[in-house]
Amino acid sequence: MKFSHSIDINDPQNPSITPLTRQQLWSGLVLRAKAPKLFMPHLEQCNLGEATDNTVLRELHYGDLVIRDCVTFHALHQVHYAVPAQGEIAASSLVMHIEETQPGALSVRFEYDDGFDAATDAANEMYNEYRRSAYFAADTDTIEIIRGLAAQDELAGPVT
Repeated sequence: MKFSHSIDINDPQNPSITPLTRQQLWSGLVLRAKAPKLFMPHLEQCNLGEATDNTVLRELHYGDLVIRDCVTFHALHQVHYAVPAQGEIAASSLVMHIEETQPGALSVRFEYDDGFDAATDAANEMYNEYRRSAYFAADTDTIEIIRGLAAQDELAGPVT
């Protein structure tokens, strides 16, 4: 299943939305990768492994289920989550792109790919509809948490 959607961050035409800077938004997206329990209350534990300036290996614990992934950062532009195939889990990915359609008009595009082919997607359509809805809700929550952290001035500094 491939699923993509965008969430507006700043809308110059809508002054009721408190704008975020690209740096605040970026810091929030990086925080989601490095401190995921802030964004996923059902996550029991996250162990950060080997890290470089632009990658971090993670081990996420959801009860008995353990998922390992690699997060790659493209500063101020993109966060890429890659989950390799492991056990009964197929390879999958999530990419979060910061987009700016005009100066100050920031949005985040979320792109999911579970690696399955069209025939498998068709067979799983009812389940995939639920997943799309859950992904959209989680992404909306992510942006709301980032907005809350920014309002508390907790996303001011540079983060990689």
